[in-house]
Amino acid sequence: MKLAVVGGGSTYTPELVDGFARLRDALPVTELVLIDPDARRLELVGGLARRILARQGHPGRVSWTADLDAGADGADAVLLQLRVGGQAARQQDETWPLECGCVGQETTGAGGLAKALRTVPVVLDIAERVRRRNPDAWIVDFTNPVGIVTRALLGAGHRAVGLCNVAIGFQRKFARLLGVAPEDVALEHVGLNHLTWERSVTVGGRDVLPRLIAEHGDAIAADLRMPRSVVDRLGVVPSYYLRYFYQHDEVVRQLRTGPSRAAEVAAMERELLALYADPALDEKPELLARRGGAFYSEAAVALTASLLRDTGDVQVVNALNNGTLPFLPDDAVIEVPAAVDARGAHPLPVRPLEPLYAGLVASVTAYEHLALEAALKGGRDRVFAALLAHPLIGQLDHADRLTDALLAHNRDHLAWA
Repeated sequence: MKLAVVGGGSTYTPELVDGFARLRDALPVTELVLIDPDARRLELVGGLARRILARQGHPGRVSWTADLDAGADGADAVLLQLRVGGQAARQQDETWPLECGCVGQETTGAGGLAKALRTVPVVLDIAERVRRRNPDAWIVDFTNPVGIVTRALLGAGHRAVGLCNVAIGFQRKFARLLGVAPEDVALEHVGLNHLTWERSVTVGGRDVLPRLIAEHGDAIAADLRMPRSVVDRLGVVPSYYLRYFYQHDEVVRQLRTGPSRAAEVAAMERELLALYADPALDEKPELLARRGGAFYSEAAVALTASLLRDTGDVQVVNALNNGTLPFLPDDAVIEVPAAVDARGAHPLPVRPLEPLYAGLVASVTAYEHLALEAALKGGRDRVFAALLAHPLIGQLDHADRLTDALLAHNRDHLAWA
Protein backbone atom coordinates (compact mmCIF):
# COMPACT_ATOMS: atom_id res chain seq x y z
CA MET A 1 0.00 0.00 0.00
CA LYS A 2 1.49 3.31 -1.10
CA LEU A 3 0.59 6.63 0.50
CA ALA A 4 1.72 10.09 -0.55
CA VAL A 5 1.66 13.17 1.66
CA VAL A 6 1.52 16.55 -0.09
CA GLY A 7 3.01 19.03 2.32
CA GLY A 8 5.25 16.26 3.58
CA GLY A 9 7.80 18.79 4.83
CA SER A 10 5.34 19.97 7.47
CA THR A 11 6.42 19.69 11.10
CA TYR A 12 3.15 17.74 11.56
CA THR A 13 4.48 14.84 9.49
CA PRO A 14 6.33 12.96 12.28
CA GLU A 15 3.01 12.73 14.13
CA LEU A 16 1.49 11.14 11.06
CA VAL A 17 4.42 8.76 10.56
CA ASP A 18 4.31 7.72 14.21
CA GLY A 19 0.68 6.75 13.68
CA PHE A 20 1.53 4.72 10.58
CA ALA A 21 4.14 2.86 12.61
CA ARG A 22 1.97 2.19 15.65
CA LEU A 23 -1.18 1.30 13.71
CA ARG A 24 0.39 -0.85 11.01
CA ASP A 25 -2.18 -3.63 11.47
CA ALA A 26 -5.00 -1.26 10.54
CA LEU A 27 -3.11 0.34 7.66
CA PRO A 28 -0.19 -1.73 6.32
CA VAL A 29 1.79 0.97 4.54
CA THR A 30 4.59 -0.42 2.40
CA GLU A 31 5.68 2.87 0.81
CA LEU A 32 5.37 6.45 2.05
CA VAL A 33 6.32 9.37 -0.18
CA LEU A 34 6.62 12.88 1.23
CA ILE A 35 6.07 15.61 -1.37
CA ASP A 36 7.07 19.23 -0.77
CA PRO A 37 8.81 22.03 -2.69
CA ASP A 38 11.07 22.81 0.31
CA ALA A 39 14.08 20.55 -0.08
CA ARG A 40 15.62 21.41 3.28
CA ARG A 41 12.48 20.65 5.27
CA LEU A 42 11.92 17.47 3.27
CA GLU A 43 15.37 16.17 4.14
CA LEU A 44 14.94 16.89 7.85
CA VAL A 45 11.41 15.53 8.12
CA GLY A 46 12.07 12.59 5.78
CA GLY A 47 15.14 11.53 7.72
CA LEU A 48 13.21 11.56 11.00
CA ALA A 49 10.35 9.65 9.36
CA ARG A 50 12.75 6.88 8.36
CA ARG A 51 14.20 6.73 11.87
CA ILE A 52 10.72 6.58 13.46
CA LEU A 53 9.73 3.61 11.31
CA ALA A 54 13.06 1.87 11.94
CA ARG A 55 12.81 2.35 15.72
CA GLN A 56 9.37 0.73 15.73
CA GLY A 57 10.41 -2.08 13.42
CA HIS A 58 8.15 -0.98 10.59
CA PRO A 59 9.22 -2.41 7.20
CA GLY A 60 7.77 0.45 5.13
CA ARG A 61 9.99 2.49 2.81
CA VAL A 62 10.13 6.29 3.09
CA SER A 63 11.18 8.57 0.25
CA TRP A 64 10.70 12.23 -0.56
CA THR A 65 10.53 14.42 -3.63
CA ALA A 66 9.54 17.85 -4.90
CA ASP A 67 7.96 16.19 -7.96
CA LEU A 68 4.22 15.80 -7.34
CA ASP A 69 3.60 13.64 -10.39
CA ALA A 70 6.34 11.16 -9.53
CA GLY A 71 5.52 11.10 -5.84
CA ALA A 72 1.80 10.50 -6.28
CA ASP A 73 2.20 7.98 -9.11
CA GLY A 74 0.70 4.67 -8.03
CA ALA A 75 -0.43 5.97 -4.64
CA ASP A 76 -3.54 4.39 -3.16
CA ALA A 77 -4.25 7.56 -1.20
CA VAL A 78 -2.89 11.11 -1.22
CA LEU A 79 -3.05 13.11 2.01
CA LEU A 80 -3.12 16.90 1.71
CA GLN A 81 -1.66 18.99 4.54
CA LEU A 82 -0.27 22.02 2.72
CA ARG A 83 -0.17 25.69 3.70
CA VAL A 84 -0.01 28.07 0.74
CA GLY A 85 2.10 31.05 1.74
CA GLY A 86 3.45 29.37 4.86
CA GLN A 87 3.42 30.86 8.33
CA ALA A 88 4.08 34.33 6.89
CA ALA A 89 0.67 34.31 5.19
CA ARG A 90 -0.92 32.97 8.35
CA GLN A 91 0.61 35.84 10.32
CA GLN A 92 -1.10 38.27 7.94
CA ASP A 93 -4.43 36.42 8.14
CA GLU A 94 -4.36 36.81 11.91
CA THR A 95 -3.36 40.49 11.86
CA TRP A 96 -5.02 42.73 9.28
CA PRO A 97 -8.67 41.81 10.12
CA LEU A 98 -8.07 43.23 13.61
CA GLU A 99 -7.75 46.69 12.07
CA CYS A 100 -11.51 46.58 11.46
CA GLY A 101 -12.28 45.13 14.87
CA CYS A 102 -12.88 41.69 13.33
CA VAL A 103 -11.34 38.46 14.50
CA GLY A 104 -8.06 37.47 12.84
CA GLN A 105 -8.00 33.70 12.43
CA GLU A 106 -6.76 31.35 9.74
CA THR A 107 -9.93 29.31 9.21
CA THR A 108 -12.82 31.72 9.78
CA GLY A 109 -13.68 35.33 9.14
CA ALA A 110 -11.64 37.41 6.71
CA GLY A 111 -8.42 35.53 7.41
CA GLY A 112 -10.13 32.23 6.72
CA LEU A 113 -11.42 33.57 3.41
CA ALA A 114 -7.92 34.69 2.45
CA LYS A 115 -6.61 31.20 3.16
CA ALA A 116 -9.41 29.66 1.10
CA LEU A 117 -8.67 31.94 -1.87
CA ARG A 118 -4.98 31.01 -1.77
CA THR A 119 -5.58 27.32 -1.20
CA VAL A 120 -8.49 26.14 -3.35
CA PRO A 121 -6.84 26.68 -6.78
CA VAL A 122 -3.63 24.98 -5.62
CA VAL A 123 -5.47 21.99 -4.17
CA LEU A 124 -7.61 21.58 -7.28
CA ASP A 125 -4.51 21.63 -9.48
CA ILE A 126 -2.90 18.97 -7.27
CA ALA A 127 -6.03 16.82 -7.33
CA GLU A 128 -6.33 17.05 -11.11
CA ARG A 129 -2.71 16.01 -11.58
CA VAL A 130 -3.25 13.08 -9.22
CA ARG A 131 -6.39 12.05 -11.09
CA ARG A 132 -4.66 12.15 -14.48
CA ARG A 133 -1.95 9.76 -13.30
CA ASN A 134 -3.92 7.73 -10.80
CA PRO A 135 -7.72 8.05 -11.15
CA ASP A 136 -8.52 5.52 -8.42
CA ALA A 137 -6.53 7.25 -5.68
CA TRP A 138 -8.39 8.69 -2.70
CA ILE A 139 -7.65 12.22 -1.55
CA VAL A 140 -7.80 12.81 2.20
CA ASP A 141 -7.90 16.54 2.89
CA PHE A 142 -6.55 17.90 6.17
CA THR A 143 -5.82 21.30 4.61
CA ASN A 144 -7.76 24.21 6.11
CA PRO A 145 -10.33 25.54 5.65
CA VAL A 146 -11.32 21.87 5.37
CA GLY A 147 -15.02 22.43 4.64
CA ILE A 148 -14.44 24.79 1.72
CA VAL A 149 -11.49 22.83 0.33
CA THR A 150 -13.39 19.54 0.51
CA ARG A 151 -16.41 21.12 -1.14
CA ALA A 152 -14.17 22.31 -3.96
CA LEU A 153 -12.71 18.82 -4.41
CA LEU A 154 -16.07 17.07 -4.41
CA GLY A 155 -17.59 19.70 -6.69
CA ALA A 156 -14.85 18.93 -9.22
CA GLY A 157 -15.66 15.22 -9.04
CA HIS A 158 -12.62 14.06 -7.08
CA ARG A 159 -12.59 11.02 -4.80
CA ALA A 160 -12.12 13.02 -1.62
CA VAL A 161 -13.02 13.10 2.06
CA GLY A 162 -12.23 15.92 4.49
CA LEU A 163 -10.72 15.27 7.90
CA CYS A 164 -10.38 17.30 11.10
CA ASN A 165 -9.04 16.28 14.50
CA VAL A 166 -11.62 18.13 16.65
CA ALA A 167 -13.95 15.14 17.02
CA ILE A 168 -11.25 12.60 17.84
CA GLY A 169 -9.79 15.11 20.30
CA PHE A 170 -13.11 15.30 22.12
CA GLN A 171 -13.49 11.53 22.04
CA ARG A 172 -10.09 10.99 23.62
CA LYS A 173 -10.61 13.69 26.24
CA PHE A 174 -14.05 12.41 27.22
CA ALA A 175 -12.76 8.84 27.42
CA ARG A 176 -9.98 9.97 29.75
CA LEU A 177 -12.38 11.89 31.98
CA LEU A 178 -14.77 8.92 32.12
CA GLY A 179 -12.06 6.30 32.59
CA VAL A 180 -13.12 4.25 29.55
CA ALA A 181 -11.48 3.20 26.30
CA PRO A 182 -11.77 5.73 23.43
CA GLU A 183 -13.43 3.17 21.18
CA ASP A 184 -16.26 2.88 23.74
CA VAL A 185 -17.16 6.56 23.29
CA ALA A 186 -19.49 7.62 20.46
CA LEU A 187 -20.13 11.29 19.73
CA GLU A 188 -23.19 12.97 18.27
CA HIS A 189 -20.96 15.47 16.53
CA VAL A 190 -22.81 17.75 14.13
CA GLY A 191 -22.27 20.93 12.15
CA LEU A 192 -19.66 22.24 9.74
CA ASN A 193 -15.90 22.04 9.94
CA HIS A 194 -14.79 24.19 12.90
CA LEU A 195 -18.46 24.91 13.67
CA THR A 196 -19.68 21.84 15.56
CA TRP A 197 -21.36 20.77 18.75
CA GLU A 198 -21.27 17.50 20.71
CA ARG A 199 -24.98 16.89 21.39
CA SER A 200 -24.52 13.55 23.08
CA VAL A 201 -21.71 11.33 24.32
CA THR A 202 -22.71 7.69 24.37
CA VAL A 203 -21.01 4.95 26.37
CA GLY A 204 -22.57 1.50 26.56
CA GLY A 205 -25.77 2.73 24.95
CA ARG A 206 -26.26 5.56 27.48
CA ASP A 207 -25.85 9.29 26.95
CA VAL A 208 -23.36 10.42 29.58
CA LEU A 209 -23.03 14.02 28.39
CA PRO A 210 -25.06 15.48 31.30
CA ARG A 211 -22.78 13.62 33.73
CA LEU A 212 -19.69 14.82 31.88
CA ILE A 213 -20.78 18.43 32.09
CA ALA A 214 -21.84 18.16 35.74
CA GLU A 215 -18.64 16.46 36.91
CA HIS A 216 -16.05 17.86 34.50
CA GLY A 217 -17.54 21.09 33.18
CA ASP A 218 -14.69 23.21 34.50
CA ALA A 219 -12.05 21.15 32.70
CA ILE A 220 -14.05 21.06 29.49
CA ALA A 221 -14.66 24.82 29.55
CA ALA A 222 -10.99 25.51 30.26
CA ASP A 223 -9.99 23.57 27.13
CA LEU A 224 -12.56 25.54 25.12
CA ARG A 225 -11.31 28.80 26.62
CA MET A 226 -14.93 29.69 27.31
CA PRO A 227 -16.80 30.22 30.58
CA ARG A 228 -18.24 27.17 32.30
CA SER A 229 -21.65 28.87 32.05
CA VAL A 230 -21.64 28.46 28.25
CA VAL A 231 -21.45 24.67 28.52
CA ASP A 232 -24.00 24.56 31.37
CA ARG A 233 -26.53 26.76 29.58
CA LEU A 234 -26.24 25.04 26.21
CA GLY A 235 -26.13 21.52 27.60
CA VAL A 236 -23.80 20.60 24.75
CA VAL A 237 -20.06 20.95 24.17
CA PRO A 238 -19.23 23.42 21.37
CA SER A 239 -15.96 23.18 19.52
CA TYR A 240 -13.18 25.55 20.50
CA TYR A 241 -13.81 27.53 17.32
CA LEU A 242 -17.26 28.62 18.51
CA ARG A 243 -15.55 31.08 20.83
CA TYR A 244 -14.91 33.25 17.77
CA PHE A 245 -18.69 33.54 17.41
CA TYR A 246 -19.87 33.41 21.02
CA GLN A 247 -17.17 35.76 22.36
CA HIS A 248 -16.05 37.62 19.26
CA ASP A 249 -15.31 41.02 20.82
CA GLU A 250 -13.48 39.51 23.79
CA VAL A 251 -11.35 37.38 21.46
CA VAL A 252 -10.50 40.45 19.37
CA ARG A 253 -9.33 42.25 22.52
CA GLN A 254 -7.13 39.29 23.43
CA LEU A 255 -5.68 39.03 19.93
CA ARG A 256 -4.80 42.71 19.89
CA THR A 257 -2.77 42.48 23.08
CA GLY A 258 -1.01 39.13 22.86
CA PRO A 259 1.35 37.42 20.42
CA SER A 260 -0.34 35.86 17.42
CA ARG A 261 -0.72 32.12 17.18
CA ALA A 262 1.18 32.32 13.88
CA ALA A 263 4.19 33.84 15.64
CA GLU A 264 4.07 31.16 18.33
CA VAL A 265 3.83 28.39 15.74
CA ALA A 266 6.64 29.84 13.61
CA ALA A 267 8.96 29.86 16.64
CA MET A 268 7.89 26.33 17.52
CA GLU A 269 8.54 25.15 13.97
CA ARG A 270 12.07 26.51 14.04
CA GLU A 271 12.71 24.61 17.25
CA LEU A 272 11.13 21.44 15.90
CA LEU A 273 13.19 21.52 12.70
CA ALA A 274 16.34 21.92 14.79
CA LEU A 275 15.30 18.83 16.75
CA TYR A 276 14.52 16.91 13.55
CA ALA A 277 18.06 17.60 12.34
CA ASP A 278 19.50 15.51 15.18
CA PRO A 279 20.37 12.10 13.66
CA ALA A 280 19.91 10.50 17.08
CA LEU A 281 16.23 11.52 17.29
CA ASP A 282 14.06 8.56 16.31
CA GLU A 283 10.68 9.42 17.83
CA LYS A 284 8.33 12.37 17.67
CA PRO A 285 9.50 14.98 20.20
CA GLU A 286 7.32 16.07 23.09
CA LEU A 287 7.26 19.62 21.71
CA LEU A 288 5.24 18.40 18.74
CA ALA A 289 2.17 17.97 20.98
CA ARG A 290 2.10 21.76 21.44
CA ARG A 291 2.17 22.34 17.69
CA GLY A 292 -1.46 21.23 17.36
CA GLY A 293 -2.99 18.37 15.41
CA ALA A 294 -3.35 16.03 18.39
CA PHE A 295 -4.56 12.57 17.33
CA TYR A 296 -4.32 13.59 13.67
CA SER A 297 -2.43 10.40 12.92
CA GLU A 298 -5.07 8.16 14.49
CA ALA A 299 -7.84 9.92 12.58
CA ALA A 300 -5.90 9.80 9.31
CA VAL A 301 -5.06 6.12 9.68
CA ALA A 302 -8.66 5.19 10.53
CA LEU A 303 -10.12 7.12 7.60
CA THR A 304 -7.57 5.92 5.05
CA ALA A 305 -7.94 2.33 6.22
CA SER A 306 -11.72 2.49 5.85
CA LEU A 307 -11.46 3.89 2.33
CA LEU A 308 -8.84 1.42 1.15
CA ARG A 309 -10.05 -1.67 3.03
CA ASP A 310 -13.80 -1.09 2.54
CA THR A 311 -14.61 -1.48 6.26
CA GLY A 312 -17.76 0.62 6.60
CA ASP A 313 -16.50 1.97 9.93
CA VAL A 314 -18.24 5.01 11.40
CA GLN A 315 -16.00 8.08 11.62
CA VAL A 316 -16.51 11.83 11.88
CA VAL A 317 -15.56 13.31 8.52
CA ASN A 318 -16.38 16.12 6.12
CA ALA A 319 -18.68 14.88 3.36
CA LEU A 320 -21.51 16.01 1.09
CA ASN A 321 -24.72 16.84 2.91
CA ASN A 322 -27.04 15.08 0.43
CA GLY A 323 -30.14 15.73 2.56
CA THR A 324 -28.60 14.87 5.94
CA LEU A 325 -29.33 18.39 7.21
CA PRO A 326 -32.47 19.17 5.18
CA PHE A 327 -32.16 22.95 5.56
CA LEU A 328 -28.82 22.93 3.69
CA PRO A 329 -28.22 22.34 -0.03
CA ASP A 330 -27.14 18.84 -1.02
CA ASP A 331 -23.73 20.03 -2.20
CA ALA A 332 -22.87 21.62 1.16
CA VAL A 333 -20.11 19.85 3.06
CA ILE A 334 -20.98 18.97 6.65
CA GLU A 335 -19.00 17.41 9.50
CA VAL A 336 -20.87 14.48 11.02
CA PRO A 337 -20.44 10.76 11.76
CA ALA A 338 -20.43 8.79 8.52
CA ALA A 339 -20.01 5.20 7.41
CA VAL A 340 -16.81 5.07 5.35
CA ASP A 341 -16.16 2.38 2.76
CA ALA A 342 -14.53 1.97 -0.63
CA ARG A 343 -17.20 4.20 -2.21
CA GLY A 344 -16.57 7.10 0.15
CA ALA A 345 -18.22 8.64 3.20
CA HIS A 346 -21.95 8.30 3.80
CA PRO A 347 -23.34 10.54 6.57
CA LEU A 348 -25.54 8.83 9.12
CA PRO A 349 -29.02 10.23 9.90
CA VAL A 350 -28.95 13.30 12.15
CA ARG A 351 -31.63 14.46 14.59
CA PRO A 352 -33.18 17.80 13.65
CA LEU A 353 -30.77 20.55 14.56
CA GLU A 354 -32.03 23.08 17.10
CA PRO A 355 -32.62 26.62 15.73
CA LEU A 356 -29.87 27.99 17.98
CA TYR A 357 -27.35 25.95 15.99
CA ALA A 358 -29.15 25.55 12.66
CA GLY A 359 -29.26 29.31 12.06
CA LEU A 360 -25.51 29.69 12.43
CA VAL A 361 -24.83 26.59 10.35
CA ALA A 362 -27.05 27.89 7.54
CA SER A 363 -25.39 31.31 7.64
CA VAL A 364 -21.85 29.94 7.51
CA THR A 365 -22.83 27.49 4.76
CA ALA A 366 -24.01 30.42 2.65
CA TYR A 367 -20.69 32.17 3.29
CA GLU A 368 -18.78 29.00 2.30
CA HIS A 369 -20.71 28.84 -0.98
CA LEU A 370 -19.76 32.45 -1.75
CA ALA A 371 -16.18 31.88 -0.61
CA LEU A 372 -15.83 28.97 -3.01
CA GLU A 373 -17.29 31.07 -5.84
CA ALA A 374 -14.65 33.72 -5.11
CA ALA A 375 -11.87 31.13 -4.98
CA LEU A 376 -12.92 29.55 -8.28
CA LYS A 377 -13.81 32.65 -10.29
CA GLY A 378 -12.01 35.53 -8.58
CA GLY A 379 -13.13 39.14 -8.60
CA ARG A 380 -13.38 41.84 -5.97
CA ASP A 381 -17.19 41.73 -5.95
CA ARG A 382 -17.20 38.03 -5.09
CA VAL A 383 -14.72 38.55 -2.27
CA PHE A 384 -16.85 41.40 -0.94
CA ALA A 385 -20.03 39.28 -1.10
CA ALA A 386 -18.42 36.45 0.85
CA LEU A 387 -17.20 38.84 3.55
CA LEU A 388 -20.56 40.59 3.78
CA ALA A 389 -22.29 37.21 4.19
CA HIS A 390 -19.97 36.02 6.96
CA PRO A 391 -21.73 36.32 10.36
CA LEU A 392 -18.51 37.61 11.96
CA ILE A 393 -18.44 40.58 9.54
CA GLY A 394 -21.79 41.40 7.95
CA GLN A 395 -21.35 45.20 7.70
CA LEU A 396 -20.82 47.14 4.48
CA ASP A 397 -17.94 49.29 5.70
CA HIS A 398 -16.12 46.36 7.27
CA ALA A 399 -16.63 44.18 4.18
CA ASP A 400 -15.29 46.94 1.92
CA ARG A 401 -12.21 47.63 4.03
CA LEU A 402 -11.49 43.94 4.55
CA THR A 403 -11.82 43.24 0.82
CA ASP A 404 -9.19 45.85 0.04
CA ALA A 405 -6.89 44.56 2.80
CA LEU A 406 -7.30 40.93 1.73
CA LEU A 407 -6.42 41.71 -1.87
CA ALA A 408 -3.47 43.88 -0.89
CA HIS A 409 -1.97 41.19 1.36
CA ASN A 410 -2.59 38.28 -1.03
CA ARG A 411 -1.89 39.67 -4.49
CA ASP A 412 1.11 37.39 -4.96
CA HIS A 413 -1.10 34.32 -4.43
CA LEU A 414 -4.15 35.34 -6.50
CA ALA A 415 -3.66 35.03 -10.25
CA TRP A 416 -6.67 37.24 -10.98
CA ALA A 417 -5.92 40.04 -8.51
